[in-house]
Order: sequence, then structure tokens, then C-alpha cells
Amino acid sequence: MYPNLIGLGIQDPKQIERYSLRQEAHKDVLKIYFRKQKGELFAKSVKFKYPRQVKNVRTDSSSQSYKQVTEINRNLTLVIDELNRLTKPIEATEVDVKQKILSDLRHLEKVVSSKIAEIEADLEKLK
Repeated sequence: MYPNLIGLGIQDPKQIERYSLRQEAHKDVLKIYFRKQKGELFAKSVKFKYPRQVKNVRTDSSSQSYKQVTEINRNLTLVIDELNRLTKPIEATEVDVKQKILSDLRHLEKVVSSKIAEIEADLEKLK
């Protein structure tokens, strides 16, 4: 189901909690964090370094000048796709969205009422 993660030596991909990706010189550093197991003080993590691919790209179509650019390693993109499938947040359902909108509306109602009361109090002071 997750052949690229298993290829990295991760035996139980379902234990992955999150990951981070950063660039360091000419390498991309992927760090995978696992769920903390009972009795562990810190969650386990593993780090992988991928060299960036170097390509020569023509800078101008009329000239023969080229520029070197680096891009993410193809294997790393496959691993990240699998990690995103494992760690993606649960989609909000329509009911949750409706509840949030109603909650926001009630809050707005309270804020407006409070502001009206404040303005009326200021008006009373002017009399």
C-alpha cells in the first residue's frame, strides 16, 4: 500500500504522525515523526537526505545561455505523496461547516449587541 515508505525501511507506515521537509545546501532533508508509544518519553523519528537533481535550463529562447537549477528528487516526491495520504487531516463534513457558521453568526451577534450598548452608553454621557 505504501511501497516507497516500506522501501525506506519503515515497517508500519500507519504509525507515522507527521513529517517535515527542509532544504540544506544541495540536499532535501525529510524527517518523519512516529506516534509516541506507551512508556516512551519522546516520539521516535527518522531522517533521510535526498540529493537535489541538477538541470540545465535555457535562460532565453534567442540566446544559447543556460542556467543551472535544482529540483526535488523524484523518489522524494513519491514518498511525500504517500506521507500526505497518511497524515492528511480529516475533511470537515457539511454538518461541521454548518455548526461553525452558526457559531460564528452567534458570536457576531454578541459583538454587535455589545458595541451598540457601548455606543448608547456614550450617548447617555453626552446628555
